[in-house]
Amino acid sequence: MAIRMPHIIQARKILKRSLSYGSTTPTSMDIPKGYFALYVGEQEKKQFVVSVSLLSEPTFQELLHQAEEEFGYNHPMGGLTIPCSEDVFTNLASRLGAF
Repeated sequence: MAIRMPHIIQARKILKRSLSYGSTTPTSMDIPKGYFALYVGEQEKKQFVVSVSLLSEPTFQELLHQAEEEFGYNHPMGGLTIPCSEDVFTNLASRLGAF
């Protein structure tokens, strides 16, 4: 019996597409397996490294949809960029156990 999770699959596709536009940098090599880097902020962007388990969370999936609407798949920072304030993201991520 297969379990279908279309939102997780869609979130992974968005993440793969957005990361494929970025270039490989030395800092991207330092990210541990099972985690990914993303940029958060409204004006200045700050990099966060969070667990891939975050991709299965509906609230994070909503942030991915907002990022897709605002930036498409060509993110200005070269990686996934989340269009919300740093405080909102850190609050959400800590409640979801992403750090």
